[in-house]
Amino acid sequence: MSAASSSIFGTRLKEARLEAGLSQKKLGIEAGLDPFVASTRINRYELGIHKADYAFAIRLAAVLRVPVAFFYADDADLARLILLFGRLSKRRRGELLSQAEALAGG
Repeated sequence: MSAASSSIFGTRLKEARLEAGLSQKKLGIEAGLDPFVASTRINRYELGIHKADYAFAIRLAAVLRVPVAFFYADDADLARLILLFGRLSKRRRGELLSQAEALAGG
């Protein structure tokens, strides 16, 4: 993961954490980190100092109730769309995909 994608990950992680109303420490603990390092580790992920591996990103996404792809979306509109898609039922996702395909001419 490049520095740019690392900062994207950190930005999206912080966005989702704040939206969920969790402190860095609370998020870290709920994702399985030791309480003594939870705040520092999440802070370093958000700042892009450390990179979360994909398995841990999945745990963070589960706690924050966002699709893991959200963390890696480098376009703000795409990130929003991923969040919205993740909140839809399977049936509604199918409807949205059909509409998107029609809009794209496919």
